[in-house]
Amino acid sequence: MKKADLFVGLYLLAAVIFFIIPIPSILLDVLITFNLMIALVILFNALYAENTLDMSSFPTILLFTTIFRISLNVSSTRLILANGNPGVVVQTFGNFVGGGSLVIGAIIFIVLVIVQMIVINKGSERVSEVTARFTLDAMPGKQMAIDADLNTGAITDREAMERREQIQQESAFFGSMDGATKYVKGDATAGLIITAINLIGGIITGVAMQGLELSEALNRYTILTIGDGLVSQIPSMLISLSTGILVTKAAKSSNIGDIMLGQLFRIPKVLYMVGGTLCFLGVFTPLRSEGRILVYLAMGLGMIVVGRLIAHTEEIEAIEDEVHEEEVQADEIRRHENVNALLQVDPIELEFGYGIIPLADVNQGGDLLDRVVMIRRQIALELGAVVPIIRLRDNIQLNPNQYIIKIKGIQVSEGEILFDHYMAMNPGYVEEEITGIPTFEPSFHLPAIWITEAQRERAESMGYTVVDPPSIIATHLTEIIKGHLDELLTRQDVQNLINNVKENNTTLIDELVPKLLGVGEIQKVLQSLLSEGISIRDLVTIFETLADYAASTRDTDILTEYVRQRLKRAISNTYFTDGEMTTVVTLDPKIEQDIMNSVKQTEQGAYITLDPAQTKKILNSVETELKKLEAQGKAPIIITSPIVRMYFKKLTNDYFKDLIVISYNEIESDVELQSIGVVTINDN
Repeated sequence: MKKADLFVGLYLLAAVIFFIIPIPSILLDVLITFNLMIALVILFNALYAENTLDMSSFPTILLFTTIFRISLNVSSTRLILANGNPGVVVQTFGNFVGGGSLVIGAIIFIVLVIVQMIVINKGSERVSEVTARFTLDAMPGKQMAIDADLNTGAITDREAMERREQIQQESAFFGSMDGATKYVKGDATAGLIITAINLIGGIITGVAMQGLELSEALNRYTILTIGDGLVSQIPSMLISLSTGILVTKAAKSSNIGDIMLGQLFRIPKVLYMVGGTLCFLGVFTPLRSEGRILVYLAMGLGMIVVGRLIAHTEEIEAIEDEVHEEEVQADEIRRHENVNALLQVDPIELEFGYGIIPLADVNQGGDLLDRVVMIRRQIALELGAVVPIIRLRDNIQLNPNQYIIKIKGIQVSEGEILFDHYMAMNPGYVEEEITGIPTFEPSFHLPAIWITEAQRERAESMGYTVVDPPSIIATHLTEIIKGHLDELLTRQDVQNLINNVKENNTTLIDELVPKLLGVGEIQKVLQSLLSEGISIRDLVTIFETLADYAASTRDTDILTEYVRQRLKRAISNTYFTDGEMTTVVTLDPKIEQDIMNSVKQTEQGAYITLDPAQTKKILNSVETELKKLEAQGKAPIIITSPIVRMYFKKLTNDYFKDLIVISYNEIESDVELQSIGVVTINDN
C-alpha cells in the first residue's frame, strides 16, 4: 500500500474511532494541534495555487477535514462532561481569548461564530453556487471556441483535447464545490449546538455530580466551552476562508498574491491621493492629538514614496520598451527576409468578402465554423479519409458577398451569396413560380432564386427546396473537397492510416508494409479509389486485398481493380438501390476489344494508343447515351467488363468528370440492372 493511501485511510479511521472510544487529554491536545496545522496548510495552498485545478481534490478534502474536526469536537465534549479536563490546549484558548473575563470571552466567541456563519460560510456558499452555474452554462460556448480554433489551425488536436479535458475538470470541480460548501455550513451549525451542550451539560454535571457551587461551575465550564469552541471554529474558519479564496479567484492560472499586489499598487496617482488624504487627516483633524499625527504622517508619506518609486519604475520600463522597439525595427530592416513562412501552402482555404464575415463570427451568431467542423466529420464517415485543416480567411479584395475555394493555394471554385436571403430551388415538380433574383446553385450549377426571409415559408409550402447561405457555402465546400480528396491525401496521411490499422492488425501490416508495398504505392491505390468516390474506410479489407495480390503484381492500377472487386458490396450500396431497377448503359464488346488491343505496357504504367478518330467516335457515342440517362433523371453509369474498366475510365475521364464506370465484378448478384443503350461505333 502507498504511504499516501495509508495516511488517508488512517485519517478517516481515526475520525470514526474518536466518535466511539474516549481518548486521553494529552492525545486530544496533539490532535487539535494537528487539525490546526492541516487547516493552515489548506489555507496557504489555496492562497498560492496558480491554477484552481491545482486544488481539484478540495471538495473531498473539505469532507474529510469536516468529519475529523467534528470527531475531535465530540471527544473534547466527552472529556468536558466526564471530568472537566479536555486538555491544556482547550483550557489555554479559553483563558487567553477571554483575558480572565467570562463576559469578554463569551462575546469574542459569539462574534467569531457570527463571522464564520454569516460572512464567510454564507458568502462562500453563494459564490460556489453562482460559479458552478456559470461554468456549466459556459461549457457549450467554450467547446465551440475550441472547435473554431482547431478548425482554423490556431491549435493542434492535442491542445484541443487538453483544453476540452480542462473544461470538463473545471465543470466537475465547481459542481462539487457547490455541494461541498454545504458541509462547511453544517459544520459551523453543529459546532454551535455542541458548544451549547457543553455549557449547559457542564454546569449540570458540575453542580449535580461534582458538588460545585453554581458560580464555580459556571466559571469553569464557560471557560472550557469557549476554549473548545475556539479550537474547533478557528480551523473551520480557516478552511471556509480557503473555500472562498478558491471559488473567487478571477484568474484561474495566476498567483493570487501577485494579482492583488499588482492591481492595488500599480497606479502612482492613486497612491499619491491616498497618502495626501492620510497626511491631511493627521495634521488638520483632532487625530493629531496624543501622538497620532506621527502614525498618519508615516503612513501617508510612505504611500507617496511608494507611488513615486512605482512611477520611476514605469518611466524606466517605458524607455527600455522604446529602445527595444527601435532595436527590433532596426533588426527587421537589416535582417534578410525570412521566406520560409511564405513557402507554406494550406491544403484547403476558404476566403470570403467582408459581407460574409458575420456567418463565420461566433459572436454575431454565425455557425460557419461549426459547419466546417461537421464537413470534416462527414467526409471521414463517408469516404474514410481525414480532411486537412480548412483555413478560413477574410479577403478585402473580394466582393462583399463573394467567396472562393482554394486547393493547395490555387483557386478551384467560387460562389456568391446574398446575405439575409435564402436560395430556393425547384426540385422539378413545382409549377407555380415565386418571384426573386435568378441565380445558380454553386455546387451543382442548378437554376435557383434568391428570396427574402418573408418569402421562405411560402416557398417551402409550394415545394421549393430552401437553403440558407451557410448551408450553401458548406455544401459547395464539401463537394469541392470530395472532388479533390485524392490529391489531398499525402504519404503522411497514409502512414497515419496504416498506424491506426496496425493497432489491431499487426500481422497484416507487418506482412504488407514494407515487404510487399511501400507507403507511396499504397497511397496511389487509395488515391485511385478516392478519385472515383469509393470510400477507403474499410482499410482492413483494402490492405488484405493488397497483401493477397501484391506478391504477383505491383502495378497500382491493377491492384486498385482487385480492391474495387473486393469492395463490391460497398460500391453496389453506393450506386444501386436494393429492390429497385437501376438504369445503366453498357459497352460494346468490340470497343472493349479495341481498347485492350491498344493498351501498351511500359515501366511507368499502361497507356492507350487508340486512333484519334476512333476515340472521337467512342466519346460521341458516350455523350449520346449519357443524354438518354440524363433525360430520365438517372445517374450516368456505364457497365464494362473487368479487364477494360480502368482503361475506359482513363479514356473518358477528361471529357466526362461525373461519369461512373463500373465493372460487372463490382456489382452484387442481387442488383437489378436495365440497359437503355450501348456505347458502340457505327462503322458505316
